[in-house]
Amino acid sequence: MPEIVERDEQPYVAVKATVRMTEIGAFAERGDEVFDWLAQRGVEPAGAVFFKYDVVDMEAGLVIELGVPVAEAQQADGEIVAGVLPAGRYARVTHHGHPDGLLQVTGDLLAWAEQEGLQWDADGNNWGCRLEVYHSDPDEVPDLNDWDTELLFRLKD
Repeated sequence: MPEIVERDEQPYVAVKATVRMTEIGAFAERGDEVFDWLAQRGVEPAGAVFFKYDVVDMEAGLVIELGVPVAEAQQADGEIVAGVLPAGRYARVTHHGHPDGLLQVTGDLLAWAEQEGLQWDADGNNWGCRLEVYHSDPDEVPDLNDWDTELLFRLKD
């Protein structure tokens, strides 16, 4: 069941691209670039890997960041972008299972918010902060059916 949570702002670094739904898996492989960048600078991750959906447009493409939280703000460098996940109220739900199930879970979360009269921090297809947080490390949990993924969508103030 979804819930509303308060979150503090969180610095992060990421790679960013415009992709189609069918290209998300290939884009996910770019996570190594983020971790290599962090390792070269001696910066430790401060949380789980996430996808941040900046634009959700099924025809024109999805603008996605594959990011990692960090303790302190960083400077963008080359392919690496730096940002801050905004503080605020978020609708949250956790999905246990294969990432293929996230499309349904997302639809359910969007429907729940509409039923509750909640408004997203979004302007059309542009989202202020829409996250999929992957709490399962593929090296430790190789079976995708055992993964835990948290959806966090920021609400309007």
